[in-house]
Amino acid sequence: MTTAPGPAQSARAEPAAGEQGSAPRVVVLDHGSGNVRSVVRALEAAGAAVELTADREMALAADGLVVPGVGAFAATMAQIMAVGGDRLVERRLAGGRPVLGICVGLQVMFDAGDEHGERSAGLGQWPGEVTRLEADVVPHMGWNTVEAPEGSTLFAGVTEERFYFVHSYAARRWEMEQIGSLTAPLVTWSEHGGDRFIAAVENGALCATQFHPEKSGDAGAALLANWLRTLPRYDREE
Repeated sequence: MTTAPGPAQSARAEPAAGEQGSAPRVVVLDHGSGNVRSVVRALEAAGAAVELTADREMALAADGLVVPGVGAFAATMAQIMAVGGDRLVERRLAGGRPVLGICVGLQVMFDAGDEHGERSAGLGQWPGEVTRLEADVVPHMGWNTVEAPEGSTLFAGVTEERFYFVHSYAARRWEMEQIGSLTAPLVTWSEHGGDRFIAAVENGALCATQFHPEKSGDAGAALLANWLRTLPRYDREE
């Protein structure tokens, strides 16, 4: 159930540039999505060295790639495809290089989105379809709690906090089956108007959130810092 607006006050992000002494390098994919500067600022505040770019070599070489997205599924996919973001995501994940999707950046990781009766293909990293929330009040806009699974890295220290959502569509089922002894993805859920939906996924190198961590106050800052601390530091010229 949606709770009253207001940022979390108890969670505090710590700098992510820890033992290795240098800030992790993060590229925020510049595919034309609105208000990405807030994502850049939030990542910088969490301890990252950030570039907003669609440059292929920079995106592939970065310690982490962030795929933001707002608005419609189909429009976001078109923007991502126009800058070769589909190939960047595929190549990074094939090499185990971390990717973080935010809002529609989570949705496009699924097979497809169905908006206004029109089905659009997604990036196909996860099986399933993004559909309209079945709630009396849509969009779902405001602060809400989440149900994070045990062992979550993203939600370490912020499992009881609230995060900021703005969306009318969501992935409302998790359809990926366990494959042998591979580690199962960790799926975080939330609820709006009695309709449960996926709020976040941690799946090896690929993580994503339906909510906006950059708009989620201290809790969102802590979550971004948690993600940054997971990033390997790849070789770079000094």
